[in-house]
Amino acid sequence: MNGLPARRLLLVHAHPDDESINNGVTMAKYAAEGAHVALVTCTLGEEGEVIPPELAHLAPDRDDTLGAHRIGELAAAMAELGVTDHRFLGGPGHFRDSGMMGAEQNRRPGSFWSADVDEAAAHLVEVIRELRPQVLVTYDPDGGYGHPDHIQAHRVAMRGAELAAEATYRRDLGDPWEIAKIYWNRVPRSVVEEGFARLKAAWGHPPTAAEGEAKAPFPGLASPDDVPGVVADERITAEIGADEAFVAAKAAAMRAHATQIAVEGPFFALSNDLAQPLFAREYYELAAGRPGAPAGEREHDLFAGVQA
Repeated sequence: MNGLPARRLLLVHAHPDDESINNGVTMAKYAAEGAHVALVTCTLGEEGEVIPPELAHLAPDRDDTLGAHRIGELAAAMAELGVTDHRFLGGPGHFRDSGMMGAEQNRRPGSFWSADVDEAAAHLVEVIRELRPQVLVTYDPDGGYGHPDHIQAHRVAMRGAELAAEATYRRDLGDPWEIAKIYWNRVPRSVVEEGFARLKAAWGHPPTAAEGEAKAPFPGLASPDDVPGVVADERITAEIGADEAFVAAKAAAMRAHATQIAVEGPFFALSNDLAQPLFAREYYELAAGRPGAPAGEREHDLFAGVQA
């Protein structure tokens, strides 16, 4: 198996920072346990907003160098998680960030949203056949919250897994490989509600402008509706966490994405400056493959039931 560890996990994400927010604990845990953890990021996140004023010049409407900067942020985040295998789909900058749904950037040549799914998936097939992961993690069909690059990442991940297993497809990309289990990122509704209750208890109601600095490091609170991938608790099939060391690694990885995320204790904010909980446990829904726990129970290992 080309010297790879017995357990191999592949994650497919849209932009740098998505992996740390969604899967930082999971990635740190499996990397520490000796599994091969590989990340494929589909764009450089060139269209993201920039939080630190001193880096505002990186923005797409100014220097348009945010993508190159975020390559460094991603490398720093992966170092915090102990992950050494991180790649960009087709190479850095092959697909450009598409912006939010309905934006003009969706239709630009080279945008990820405008890419042919099968052509994009071929790049992932090559990675899958090289690494032979037993477990794949990506988004649900809505991309968690409807962002075009997240939706496209889901499509490419699922299609890439399908094509990689086909014996007659592109043998120049390696020998066929079937991924045993595919998970979608999820958050149970009860966990979101508890997290926001904890946030409000810590800071009280959103402060007024005059009170803001005295009461909270962020000027307001996000809504549970702002959390991607929230579903009813019974849809959750796997739960990972929450060793304090791995939670600390996740927080450090999120801080490394400084243009996109501000972290304060067990909370964080994106460019909207609205606080939301940093989840110490991460949750998944098994989308393909055989469950490794009895019906009605959650797995606590994504590799449960997988043959090495």
